[in-house]
Amino acid sequence: MRRDPRRFKDSVYGHIARLGKAVAAPKRLELLDLLCQSPRTVEVLAGQAGVSIANASRHLQILRAAGLVDADKKGLYVEYRLAVEEVGRFYLALRSLAESRLAEIDKVASAFFEQRKAPESVDGDELLRRVRSGEVTVLDVRPVEEYRAGHLPGALSVPVADLPAKLEELPKGREVVAYCRGPHCVMAVEAVALLRNKGFKAQRLEQGVLEWRARGWRIETAAAESRKGSRSRARP
Repeated sequence: MRRDPRRFKDSVYGHIARLGKAVAAPKRLELLDLLCQSPRTVEVLAGQAGVSIANASRHLQILRAAGLVDADKKGLYVEYRLAVEEVGRFYLALRSLAESRLAEIDKVASAFFEQRKAPESVDGDELLRRVRSGEVTVLDVRPVEEYRAGHLPGALSVPVADLPAKLEELPKGREVVAYCRGPHCVMAVEAVALLRNKGFKAQRLEQGVLEWRARGWRIETAAAESRKGSRSRARP
């Protein structure tokens, strides 16, 4: 039995549209952004996205039905994660397209960061050169769980809330570059403001792990570093 070409196309585009519908809500985009950093439970996602657990659960179920996220049972909790790494690239491409085509995003972001007197960001290529040459200290100011899941090579984990108590541990006389979850994340802005107030020469890196990975640059994980350390200690 021959299939009607029109029905075939309608079916294909209908399934593709499921992805569009799944991300057609600001909170679901924010949840995807958070999951691009690391897996986490519904409870944690709800708190970080500023919604109730029930609402977060409903949004996650829609994302899961579209094949964008998956979940694993971890004891009494359900932990969500991106279904495949390609979802992160999809989210980044969508965000980049929106930033290039919708002037409102730049206006909102510029007004917000100007109000906070946010420092100019450092380009990723320039940072890479300076890191490799040992010119700067790189701080990952996201929560520790996100750092463990993936961070820039050589970065130190200092969550922004812990930074005031960690200032004495930072290398003296070296410039500090802080990063967090990407261009719309404010944790690095707060970290740089604090560092400058305490006399450090500090800059903000606009890119986060997601952008770094998309450019094909190496990302380190806590598990990989632990294995590397174990092999080093095992050598005679």
